[in-house]
Amino acid sequence: MSEIVKMDLDSENLVADRLQQLRELVPEAFEEGGIDFDKLRLLLGDEVDEGDERYAFTWPGKADAIRQSQTSTTATLRPVVEKSRSRDGEDSSFDSDNIYIEGDNLEALKLLQRAYHGKVKFIYIDPPYNTGKDFVYKDSFSNSVKNYVEQTKQTGQSNPETSGHYHSNWCTMIYPRLKLARELLSDNGLIAVSIDDNELSDLLAIMREVFGESNLIATFPRVTKKAGKSSEAVAQNHDYLILASKTDKPLLFPPLQVGGTDYPYRDEYFEERGPYKLNQCLDYDSLQYSSALDYPISIEGQTLYPGGDYSAYQARQAGDHARADWAWRWSKEKYEFGLAQGFVVLKQGGERPRIYTKTYLNASIEESGSGTKDYFVQIAPRTKPLSTLEYIKNQYSNDNANKGLASVFVEKGLFDYSKPVSLIQSLISFCTQKQDLVLDFFSGSATTAQAVFEQNLEDSDARRFCLVQLPEPFTKGSVAKRNGYNELCQLGEERIRRAGNKIAEEVSEANKQPKIGEEPKKLPDIGFRVFELDESGIARPEGGQMLINLRKDGRSDLDIIFEVMLKWGYELTYPIEKVEFAGYGCYSVAAGDLVCCMEPGLTVDALEAIAAEQPRRVFIMDSVFGHDDSLKLDALAIFKHAEEKTQQKIELRTV
Repeated sequence: MSEIVKMDLDSENLVADRLQQLRELVPEAFEEGGIDFDKLRLLLGDEVDEGDERYAFTWPGKADAIRQSQTSTTATLRPVVEKSRSRDGEDSSFDSDNIYIEGDNLEALKLLQRAYHGKVKFIYIDPPYNTGKDFVYKDSFSNSVKNYVEQTKQTGQSNPETSGHYHSNWCTMIYPRLKLARELLSDNGLIAVSIDDNELSDLLAIMREVFGESNLIATFPRVTKKAGKSSEAVAQNHDYLILASKTDKPLLFPPLQVGGTDYPYRDEYFEERGPYKLNQCLDYDSLQYSSALDYPISIEGQTLYPGGDYSAYQARQAGDHARADWAWRWSKEKYEFGLAQGFVVLKQGGERPRIYTKTYLNASIEESGSGTKDYFVQIAPRTKPLSTLEYIKNQYSNDNANKGLASVFVEKGLFDYSKPVSLIQSLISFCTQKQDLVLDFFSGSATTAQAVFEQNLEDSDARRFCLVQLPEPFTKGSVAKRNGYNELCQLGEERIRRAGNKIAEEVSEANKQPKIGEEPKKLPDIGFRVFELDESGIARPEGGQMLINLRKDGRSDLDIIFEVMLKWGYELTYPIEKVEFAGYGCYSVAAGDLVCCMEPGLTVDALEAIAAEQPRRVFIMDSVFGHDDSLKLDALAIFKHAEEKTQQKIELRTV
């Protein structure tokens, strides 16, 4: 009899995908036995490098690192509802669009390939710096979950500089993770990696190979600690942030959309005339002093002078001025017109009040008076450049990281070397928008989650995050251990909860006294779904073994459904609902796109009712059929008939 096709329980095979892409590009290079490399070389023509010498970066273990990025996994991610939180902050609930994965990030990246390939807009990672004291993952081709468990026990071990493969171990660890991360990025996606001098050159070489030379955007120096390490002759007080893109079309500074039009600035304001940005101050140390631009300005009951000093103004008026001296940028006539039309803004604070001007990003503004468009309207908005010195400010230093932690934890010293929220929030603000997905697979202290929360609150967008972290146990006597936390994931999840509570409190407080004309603030998604890496929940018979029920002991319906979703390419946050068809209870995934039949009692009537709903996919546990071969035949016939009737393919799978 015809058999229902078995579910493929392996993760995405990236090598097979590459071969298929190559077959589509150059089908003539493929023979029955595989690729004809001689013919492929001919087809590539002058692009083939015939020389023996070439620039390349290699290390002992690179071949294994490449293979690690290519091998699939049979592991799965199991939902942990009791550790999860709803989007509005209810514990032990499971409706958030954010994800937290407990487990080895290499296996997690493999498992995410089908569901999230090309869907991640921004990746931030803070991998081990390989200082000789930190743990460096040692991957294995053996049972992936068994290796993950062993690694968890070994996280207290370091990668000493005395090791013969000190740098090689680190390169072998990071290479496959970056290869897999690139596959998850969207075509306009970006990745930012923190690193210090110890592995900077190696990381740059690997990223050139993985992302391409032309896609390395910048290397930003970052202040880590103003004082440095006083015990050393040279205070090492900086590290780096490498920014790269998947393709040559990254989307930096995602535009603000107003009325169907995209405006590229992220720091603009908005009023009836439309969006605008604030320009630099009107007063400046001019290259060529002009007495016509040196006059007192009256605004909001104050009189201001260029440079802010009245006595200096008097001296300049008396002729005592330098060739380059303080003056306004605008003539008095232009200033008075701009003030009358609302194009001038006075800002208090700092050493003295400062006057800023508005530049509108809307070419349709029409006001009385000559020169309005030239003065106040930017007809062709442009993206402002980001300085490579952006992150040498102290607000992005590790000194400032404690402020983010102190906002959610009373206890001090829980995390070592945590990055500041401001650093990651800054990256998120100009790399993402709307419902973009942010990935951090070395999540550590979960700063990225708090940064996403903070930025969503600031601009009312709905970005999502996916965090991955190995559950590293805390050492006896550590601050975290003394405060009741056994491992890093437990503490990271608690930080996300507290950061969410902080956001909820801020929204509630703001809504107590709303500003006139403003809508109440909406609470962003402050929840997260927890998943843990584990072996497949479906047994694989060995040596001719016959099993009716392949579900492993202790595995719930949800465990199996999420495993099926991952292997079939459904996102982990798609809705799952219990439904009934002709009295038979089953599960609907993604609003009926996938129907899962998990328990005995399936009938022909139920199969026909399912087929009538035209799902794209149907999964039926083999144990549901038991020994009833006739029901299998009925299922095949019913779904085949539905396909013929609707001309819509229905994939039917079982295990």
